[in-house]
Amino acid sequence: MPPTSENSSVLAGKIARLVQERGWNMEEFARLAGLNRLTVRDILQQGHRRLRNATVSACARALGLTVGELHDLPIEILVTRIHNPSVPTTDDALRRLYEQATQPELRAWLERNPERAGRLTPAELDELLSLQGTGGPMTAFGVEHFVDLIERKRKLKEKVDAIAGTEYLDLLEQMVTLMYEKVRPYRDRGKSQ
Repeated sequence: MPPTSENSSVLAGKIARLVQERGWNMEEFARLAGLNRLTVRDILQQGHRRLRNATVSACARALGLTVGELHDLPIEILVTRIHNPSVPTTDDALRRLYEQATQPELRAWLERNPERAGRLTPAELDELLSLQGTGGPMTAFGVEHFVDLIERKRKLKEKVDAIAGTEYLDLLEQMVTLMYEKVRPYRDRGKSQ
């Protein structure tokens, strides 16, 4: 089923922006996409005709994207992908974050920081999503605060993993055990003895 004219207009806008970001002219894009120049001109000038599925597919392929990415991902993420192809944008967990980000502050942060969002693991994404809600922690402290904490924890875990692979494993174990005893809930203390 072809996209609606409203969806075609949005897609045409995304395609035009991405072609511009690549620095391609109309002829180059027509050649790379395997489309005729009149079709490409209409897309780049964001004409109001409906785009056929085959046309959208050809455009996505020329831009190095999947049709799903072209449809679903915000233009900011796609532009980042054009300039830095190593940023992981196809990850299902990241797509889920965009879909489930209900708090306006989180959505705005995602659009401003696509590279940082792309580096979050699925577990980190779940943690971030769980902080949303009216009166929730994200409202009180802000998105940046929690992303900074998540990134700090990730770096700390990487350091602990590196130390655990050395002759300092025994020392690391002693330090972690001592600290764990200090922070462990009181109700859990009698169970391990």
